[in-house]
Amino acid sequence: MTSTAPQGDEAEARHNGSLQAGLDLIDQGFTLIDENLRLVAWNATFLRLLGFPPEMGHVGAPFESFMRYNAERGEYGDGDVEAYVRERVEAAKAFRTHDIERTRPNGTVIRVRGVPVPGHGFVTLYSDITQQRRSEKLIREQNALLESRVAERTAELMATNDQLREALRLNSQFASSLERSEAQMRLITDSIPALVAYFDADLAYRYINRGYRDWFALDPAHPERVSAREFLGLGTYSLIKPYIRQALRGEAVTFEYEVMTVGGVRRLARTSLIPEVAEGGRVIGCFELTFDITQERRSHDMLVQAQKMEALGQLTSGMSHDFNNILTVVLGNLTALCEQPDVQHHVGEYIAPAIEAARRGSDLIRGLLSFSRQHPMQTSLVDVDDCVSGIDKLVRHTLPETLTLTFVLDTASAQCRLDAHQLHNALLNLILNARDATESRGHIVIRTAVCWLNADEAPRLNLDPGQFACITVQDDGCGMNTLTRQRVFEPFFTTKRVGQGSGLGLSMVYGFARQSGGTVDIRSEPGAGTEVTLWLPLAGEAAEAARAQTGVQTQASPAVQTGEMTRAVAETPSQGLALLVEDDARVRKVVRRHLLDLGYAVLEAESGQEALDILNQTPDLKAVVSDFVMPGGVDGQQVTSHARRLGTIPRVVLMSGYPPSTEDPPQVPLIQKPFTKEQLGHVLQAPLH
Repeated sequence: MTSTAPQGDEAEARHNGSLQAGLDLIDQGFTLIDENLRLVAWNATFLRLLGFPPEMGHVGAPFESFMRYNAERGEYGDGDVEAYVRERVEAAKAFRTHDIERTRPNGTVIRVRGVPVPGHGFVTLYSDITQQRRSEKLIREQNALLESRVAERTAELMATNDQLREALRLNSQFASSLERSEAQMRLITDSIPALVAYFDADLAYRYINRGYRDWFALDPAHPERVSAREFLGLGTYSLIKPYIRQALRGEAVTFEYEVMTVGGVRRLARTSLIPEVAEGGRVIGCFELTFDITQERRSHDMLVQAQKMEALGQLTSGMSHDFNNILTVVLGNLTALCEQPDVQHHVGEYIAPAIEAARRGSDLIRGLLSFSRQHPMQTSLVDVDDCVSGIDKLVRHTLPETLTLTFVLDTASAQCRLDAHQLHNALLNLILNARDATESRGHIVIRTAVCWLNADEAPRLNLDPGQFACITVQDDGCGMNTLTRQRVFEPFFTTKRVGQGSGLGLSMVYGFARQSGGTVDIRSEPGAGTEVTLWLPLAGEAAEAARAQTGVQTQASPAVQTGEMTRAVAETPSQGLALLVEDDARVRKVVRRHLLDLGYAVLEAESGQEALDILNQTPDLKAVVSDFVMPGGVDGQQVTSHARRLGTIPRVVLMSGYPPSTEDPPQVPLIQKPFTKEQLGHVLQAPLH
């Protein structure tokens, strides 16, 4: 689907403004310099993180000016300013990929990652990782302190034991006292929340505490019967054997590994080996200290995941405003086109799929927001072939004639329990990726099949054996190398040029597949095309039987429904004068048409301040419809609050392209973009209280 955007400098300025606003929402600093080392694009975070004055950020600003500013204020230390500047400018001219960390004089740690963009220049990202490094340092220090204290205490206890044994050899009358001391030592080591042991230079255990009984059902009274190879298993023992050799050479060593304990419980362990060195430097044994760090690692992974999801949520929240504005324009104009008598014969074939695609775009934004918050999917029993064939009508007329799209459907009415909308979005992403890989001049084949995943192949896909519906999107495009295949599911990773891809498509496809109980498998080689397969578990036999009894119901086209609703509205009586407040001219035009069709005469304002002036000078307003977020210092909340204070305007409504917030809910009805004329008419019926 294509749409015609406004032409001319004004449209370009609005586009650039939207792009800059999006960049400024990112919490990482961003710069793009050209081949002459001059600034092409940047965001406010870059200037703030690096402490540059706002006036330094302008198109054409030389890279050298930022380096000189840093050198003159002592960012690189004392020394020759010109030498510092010259050194960094020469390094920049090489346009080499780099990933470094730099600590500023104020203690802030900045991660700087730069990559060349062929034909455009060099992109650099700046991240504040100060808190991350502090947290890592604190964890290392605390772990080291705990291990050191336990190791020191264990060594002291072992030394005490040796002294008592020597006393026993010299004088047997102290035997009872020695036994009491050994009992006390064992009581102490058994109370430590760790595994404590000692083995000699021949790898024979001389002591183990109660932790070994709890983990491996070993008897602490008979350490001589213990074999690490047996209780760890040959595979795990082979992994840790090099660390044991290192300890027996006299080097203290710490390492982590997975181990299976009694009851089939898998734990992540951290072991420290501390060699005991006799006179002359000979190692006679090692003290062993092992902690269970499973929960620690799980907590760390959960924290990292939460931080990623929070960052994704913040980014998508900011992006949703611009996307929903665009979709408001698209849906509004297409819906209005449906009402024209001379195009009714095109509604079913052309306009209805376009409206459906625009609505799916809105669903995609909501789905991305849900993905970042990990909301549950709206699942139902879905006929795989029916769902996949529905994509054909949606994309067939949007692909170029030079690209061949073929469907080979063979799942024999198989059903899966999943979210049909998200499956549509996943397939759209894969088809568009295939289109880009073939440069719109190739062949795309979409196949469905019922496949049995056997026990040998299941571990590779991290699935259980069983029957799956497989949906494959295959293209004969450029293909992917090994490094790209390993990273394709990472959020924001993309091989497309700047502005041609967000890097979220495949990560959302993967998230959908995993949430549905399946996975995604990619097979690709450079120059040999790409084959992406969705493995989705089949629903049970009872579900299939229920479907066979009830049959499949077909819903009417959204475009046709919209047209019928519009015709039912008929002539709307005059509603009076309405004030429309919206800074985006294209959105304003669409909403203005809605208000006119609903019977309102319309005054327009493109800023909050202009709206306040109109409110103060126009006493006969019957309605105010205002965008939530607007530039210029006066936002929609202030406009609607002022309208309410006047006490003479019966209907006040806010529009927003951002997801709704529960922290500071508005005091008037809120309608989410994109919306239809009927939805706007419904919300305008709610009087102001």
